[in-house]
Amino acid sequence: MTTLSMVTRQAARRLAQCLSASLRFSTSGSGRGSAGFASAAGALRGHRTALNAPLRAAGLVSPAWLSGGVQPRAAAAAGRGYAASGLPPHTELGMPALSPTMSQGNIAAWKKKEGDEIAAGDVLCEVETDKATMEWEAQDEGFLAKILVPEGTKDIPVGAPVAVVVDDAGDVGAFSDYTPGAAPAAAAEPDEAPAQEQAPAEEGGGGGGGSGTYPPHTVMGLPALSPTMSQGNIASWKKKPGDEVAAGDSLAEIETDKATMDWESQDDGYVAALLVKDGAKDIAVGSPVLVFVEDQDAVDAFKGYTLEDAKGGAPKNDAKPAKPAPAEKPKKEEPQPSQPAKPAPAAPAQGAPAKGGRVIASPYARKLAREAGVDIANATGSGPGGRIVAADVQQLTEGDGGAAPAPSQEAPAQGAPAAGEWTDEVHSQVRRITAQRLLESKTSVPHYYLTVDVRMDKLLALRSQLNKALEKDGAKLSVNDLIVKASALALRKVPGVNASWFPEYIRQYHDVDVGVAVQTPGGLMVPVVRDADLLGLNEINATVRDLAAKAKANKLKPDEFSGGTFTISNLGMFGITEFSAIINPPQAAILAVGSSQPRVVASPDGGFAEAHIMAATLSCDHRVVDGALGAQWLATFRGYVEEPSTMLL
Repeated sequence: MTTLSMVTRQAARRLAQCLSASLRFSTSGSGRGSAGFASAAGALRGHRTALNAPLRAAGLVSPAWLSGGVQPRAAAAAGRGYAASGLPPHTELGMPALSPTMSQGNIAAWKKKEGDEIAAGDVLCEVETDKATMEWEAQDEGFLAKILVPEGTKDIPVGAPVAVVVDDAGDVGAFSDYTPGAAPAAAAEPDEAPAQEQAPAEEGGGGGGGSGTYPPHTVMGLPALSPTMSQGNIASWKKKPGDEVAAGDSLAEIETDKATMDWESQDDGYVAALLVKDGAKDIAVGSPVLVFVEDQDAVDAFKGYTLEDAKGGAPKNDAKPAKPAPAEKPKKEEPQPSQPAKPAPAAPAQGAPAKGGRVIASPYARKLAREAGVDIANATGSGPGGRIVAADVQQLTEGDGGAAPAPSQEAPAQGAPAAGEWTDEVHSQVRRITAQRLLESKTSVPHYYLTVDVRMDKLLALRSQLNKALEKDGAKLSVNDLIVKASALALRKVPGVNASWFPEYIRQYHDVDVGVAVQTPGGLMVPVVRDADLLGLNEINATVRDLAAKAKANKLKPDEFSGGTFTISNLGMFGITEFSAIINPPQAAILAVGSSQPRVVASPDGGFAEAHIMAATLSCDHRVVDGALGAQWLATFRGYVEEPSTMLL
């Protein structure tokens, strides 16, 4: 890890200013009116029982939430955490699940201290999981009010509270003596309804939407099967209602942002109900998808169980007709009148200004609105103080009122054909996420490009010689295998390129893990060759072949496509002579390789000779790799390719 010099910081700041001159984003915040938070708290009390089960199943529920206190950030649609004990609005963050098999983790190091401002994407801390040490990134902006567990704390269960975040810097001081569990206890005293609703949640055995009307059960949410997964598709169910399940059995095939993966059961029991069908798309992580019971006799009780039941529909109203029902109905009826015609103006005034005003929305809600092509100002905010949350944007896109005008007005402006025939292909999950990340890279990373011509004659001769020796083993080296090796050795020799940008420092990686871009039927994938500088050419060849085959079959595991430090994109086999690639964040560079072409070049004796020349273009993040450093790396790479025997030294 390299601390940024003042010169580097100033240069990076200027580059960012130049890049974003036409990309002005207003920072979103939360309304802080006491009435808004009081109504949000009421909504939380009314819906807590229904939300407990799917959140618990996804490992996202903190003890404070289960006991009636603050809310985990994952349940953004329900509003921000609020305690009635006099504490300001806040969110209690639980230990996240950073790998599919993670059940507990260690806090290796906090990257933020109490009082620090947090932006979406900032690293809160380094968490040691069952697989590796990984960075935990913030999903929203705010201020770190309290660190609940110190550095070095071990074996923290997933979901256990570890930090408190607030929206306003002025609220930080109120949490100097905060301890988990204290505020929720005080919050439950003034109101009888929350205390009454805790019992059904336990009575249902963690079960999802019912009070005592269903046998003990667990509503399971869609799991996060990769570190970057925020939503997924059900490719196919492997179990049907009534089937017995053992720990390790595959429940379903889930299409993530990277690959199609098996969702394995963590416990023994029976599938009582499937809440979504095969082929269901864009399901948010944590959303209820399956009901699980321990007793086979309980399966029949869930024949009519629906997704609405899991979200807290009819069973809850039947069980509590007295006080919660009148409190909930105004909440549920408010969005409905806002969609038709006249009552709408009252709601936008609470959520977002109708024209010209500042829109108060969470970053995730803004992201959803951008992807859906809708104007977020048309959404009605249901969060604290009228803040627009993800559920509001989803409601906007599902209804006719807010979503339709924006796309229909934009389509003619984009030059869409007025007549003729066409076929619309629905985006795969891989293609959609790839498009999103490449757009973010191109608009937020200051790219620049360096191109060099590399003479390939000696490398091609060496490859031919090695392939003759490998014929008896049935192996055959490709030009790309030698390119991977030369790139890895150049990264080892010029480590400044093997790095990533962070707001307060540049991180130099000690391992050289090279990603190789592979085109698949579903989109672009980048499997990673670990420790490529230490592998022999035959090992690189076998690794790349295996990973490419898995990528094309959508069978890559998370550790096979994540964590690369550098990427190579080779289009030479398609006859492309030269191109520029888009950097794969958080990496600092990507090498674009074209085909080798015969050219007439000057020979050392003053005459002319034919040589095979390949164009190699290095795309660099100017915040990390200055021009001289990029040129140094390219010169080193060219040296290894033009004199391949030096790769043995």
